Amino acid sequence: MQDDAPIFGFNAAREDIVRAVVSRVVLSTKDPLLALNDAAYHETKRLEAQKRSPEEHKELAEWQRLARALGRMDDGERREKLASFVEHIGWDVAGNFDPRVFKVSSKLLPPIVTYLLAPRTLARLARDPRRLVSLSALDDKVRVEGPVEELRELSRRGTAVYVPTHLSNMDSIVFGYALERAGLPPATYGAGKNLFTNPVLSFFMHNLGAYRVDRRIRHNLYKDVLKTYSCVLLERGYHSLFFPGGTRSRSGGVERRLKLGLMGTAIEAYARTLLANKERRVYFVPATINYLITLEAETLIADFLAEAGKGRFIIEDDESSRLGRVTAFMRKMFDMQGAVVIRFGKPIDPFGNVVDERCRSFDRRGREVDPASYVKDEAGRVTLDPVRDAQYTRELGEEICKAYLRDTVVLETHVVAAASFERLRRASPAGDLFTVLRQRDVVVVPRDDLARDVVKLRDRLVELADRGGIVVGGYLRTASGGDIVERALRAFAGYHASPVLAPRSDGIAIVDTNLLFYYQNRLAAHGMAWDVIAPPGMPPARPPVFDKPTAQEAAQGGAS
Repeated sequence: MQDDAPIFGFNAAREDIVRAVVSRVVLSTKDPLLALNDAAYHETKRLEAQKRSPEEHKELAEWQRLARALGRMDDGERREKLASFVEHIGWDVAGNFDPRVFKVSSKLLPPIVTYLLAPRTLARLARDPRRLVSLSALDDKVRVEGPVEELRELSRRGTAVYVPTHLSNMDSIVFGYALERAGLPPATYGAGKNLFTNPVLSFFMHNLGAYRVDRRIRHNLYKDVLKTYSCVLLERGYHSLFFPGGTRSRSGGVERRLKLGLMGTAIEAYARTLLANKERRVYFVPATINYLITLEAETLIADFLAEAGKGRFIIEDDESSRLGRVTAFMRKMFDMQGAVVIRFGKPIDPFGNVVDERCRSFDRRGREVDPASYVKDEAGRVTLDPVRDAQYTRELGEEICKAYLRDTVVLETHVVAAASFERLRRASPAGDLFTVLRQRDVVVVPRDDLARDVVKLRDRLVELADRGGIVVGGYLRTASGGDIVERALRAFAGYHASPVLAPRSDGIAIVDTNLLFYYQNRLAAHGMAWDVIAPPGMPPARPPVFDKPTAQEAAQGGAS
C-alpha cells in the first residue's frame, strides 16, 4: 500500500476542495432563480411526503419561505443565496480522511472480523500476535483475484476509478479490505447518508474517505455538487470508488444497465488536467464482488418482487441494520472457504481502451492511442463538451457491463440454485414467474438427479469460462455434483430465516422459492439460468438447455 497516495493529505486540502466545488457550481449555474426554484420545489415535496422530525419541520418551513421570497429577490440576492446554499451542500457532502484512523482500522480489521466470523480461530491466532493483525488471516475466506501487480504499478502513474458490482451494504468494507490486501491505495467513495446513522460505522466511514450522498434529494443543484465534488477529487489525483449500479442489485443479478452520472465526471476531470497543463490520466477498474450468501438477500428479493417496491431506492430496515443478523452472516461466511471473492478486471480508460501498467491506452487492434485526442476539437484544442462526453460515458458503461459478465465468479450456491430452480419451473403448472414462485406443493428433487443437473450446468459454465465469458474456480471445475450440492447446502443452512433448500429422506426440498430465485439470478445474464430480470428494453439472455423431464417426472410434476 502506498503511503504517499494523495488521500493521505486530504484533510489539509479539504477546505480548498470544497471552495473549488462551490466556485465551479455557482459560476456554471446560468439561472439562479430556476436552480433555487427547482431545489425548493423538490425539497418541499420530499419533506411534505414523509414523517418529519422537529429539525425537518424547520427545514420545510425554510424551503417554503425561500419559495415565496425568490420572486422578490434581485439577481445579486439570488446569487448570494445560491452560493450560500451550494456551500452548505458542499460541506455536508465533503468527506474526511484521518491517516491515524486508517492505520488503526487496518490493524484492527483482521482480529475484529475473525472474532465475528470465527471466534475459535481467534484463540489460535492470539498465540501469534503478528498473525492476529495480519490480513493473511482472512485469505482462505475472502479471496482477491485479478491483475493486482499491474494495478499497483498503474496506481502510481494515474488516477483509478474502481467500479465494482453492488450486492450488499457489506460491499464497501469488503472492497476496502480487497484494496488493502492487494497493496493498493485507499479510495474516496460516496456512501448513502443513511449508513452514517450507525455511530460505529459512521466514525470509520467519515474518517476513511467516504463522502455522504443523500439519495432522497433529487434536485439538480445537489446532483451538480456531487458531480463537481467527484470531478475535483479526480483532477487532484484522488483514487475513487463508484458503485455504478446506483444501488444494491435487488434481484441478485449482475448489473446490465448503469447509472452514468458520476462516471462521466472522469472525462471532464481528465480534460481539465489537460487544460491546466497537468495531465494525469484516469482509468477505470471494473470489479465483481461475489458472495456465497448475501446478507440482505431476503429483503432485497422481496423488494424486487413487490410491485410497489420496484421504485424503492433506499431500504433502511434490512438485515444490514441489525447487528445480530450481521454477526450471524459474518460467522456463517467465515465458516466457509472462499465465501467472498473480489475480482479486479482489466483496467480501461474513459473511452473504453485497454490500459497497461504504464498507463498507456491501446485500442481493440492493439495500437497505442492518445486519450487526449478524444477530448480535442477539429482544431486540436482540448474542450469541455458535455454532449460528447455523455456519449463516451454511455459506451464506457457498456464496456464495464461486459467486464462484469467476464469477471463474475461462479460459486456453488449459484450453480445449485440455478439447477434447482429449473426443476421448480418444470413442476410449475404455468410458465410465469409468480406461478413458479407460489406453488402450493413443496418440490423435492432426488439428490442424484440434482447432482447430475449440477454437473451438466457446471460443464456448460466451464465451457463459457474457457471462452472468457465467466470465471469458474478450480474446486468447482473438478468437484463432483454431490460435493457441490453439499457445499451449497452448508452455505444456505443456518443463516436465512427459512432454509433455501432442505435435505429430506427422499431428496432435496425446495423451501424458500424467493431466495432460490435470488441466487439463481447471478447466472441469468450469462444465459445459464432463467432470465426474467433483464432491464426494460433489453432482451433476456438465452435460457439454459436442460434435458427434458422423464415421463415419470412429467406425470408426478416433481412435487410432493
